[in-house]
Amino acid sequence: MGGNQTWITEVTLLGFQVDPALELFLFGLFSLFYTITLLGNGVILGLVCLDSRLHTPMYFFLSHLAILDMSYASNNVPKMLANLVSQKRTISFVPCIMQTFLYLAFAHVECLILVVMSYGRYVAICHPLHYTVIMSWKVCTVLAISSWVFSFLLALVHVVLILRLPFCGPHEINHFFCEILSVLKLACADTRLNQVVIVAACVFILVGPLCLVLGSYFRILLAILSIRSGEGRRKAFSTCSSHLCVVGLFFGSAIIMYMAPKSRHPEEQQKILSLFYSLFNPMLNPLIYSLRSSEVKGSLRRVLRKERPT
Repeated sequence: MGGNQTWITEVTLLGFQVDPALELFLFGLFSLFYTITLLGNGVILGLVCLDSRLHTPMYFFLSHLAILDMSYASNNVPKMLANLVSQKRTISFVPCIMQTFLYLAFAHVECLILVVMSYGRYVAICHPLHYTVIMSWKVCTVLAISSWVFSFLLALVHVVLILRLPFCGPHEINHFFCEILSVLKLACADTRLNQVVIVAACVFILVGPLCLVLGSYFRILLAILSIRSGEGRRKAFSTCSSHLCVVGLFFGSAIIMYMAPKSRHPEEQQKILSLFYSLFNPMLNPLIYSLRSSEVKGSLRRVLRKERPT
């Protein structure tokens, strides 16, 4: 390392480099999306807690997904909104690394929770008589805790590998938050080990879970096609379609972002892709579930009428 290099104490998040008028429009639009995200996921979480009819494995994991979506958006969006209306767009290096850590951890947890939810649907449709035994509360609790613990440990591995690097510039991140690939560009050392670990983690936490989800739904599709009743088929498809929408949005944007050749996705396009899993997906998840789930809509009506389930 040269003696004239300075160490980074804070960095500038360039964000969306657009006209001031457009920045104000984006601030209003993203603020609306963020509010919808908090309200929608808060309503889902509240309904699951208040209505005993929703105390089932499916809604147990749905409540975890709601917590994840609120946490995920709150980790990135407030700083992005502040930068849209402020001339000072700096962030200290330690909070920047913490933002990277939480973003990775929440993303990993969501991958695993979506896999568990798909397995729960597989058991419900393909093995309905054994559902209560296979998806017991003990099993659900172990799966949920394991998903959170493993995900935070994996995110910690990334952060430890980042902190071993010397950071001496540049002092700018061409993103709206401290995304891991953008942070690595600040290092003045070889980051090949970090890149290898990121690719390996993507294979393990994105491709692997996606294959498990697709495998579960292939078995579910075969089971649905064997149902003679048209009403039974419609109900089964309705039960699974909302989860497939969430899976497609989340895994699709993440795989394009981290596994597609980077030359095909300039930095501005990467920011748009990041918006999908940082803001759009957390906003859409409760809307998809509430619109597709008769149980959630029924629970909401009961709560609004101040009725208690019998």
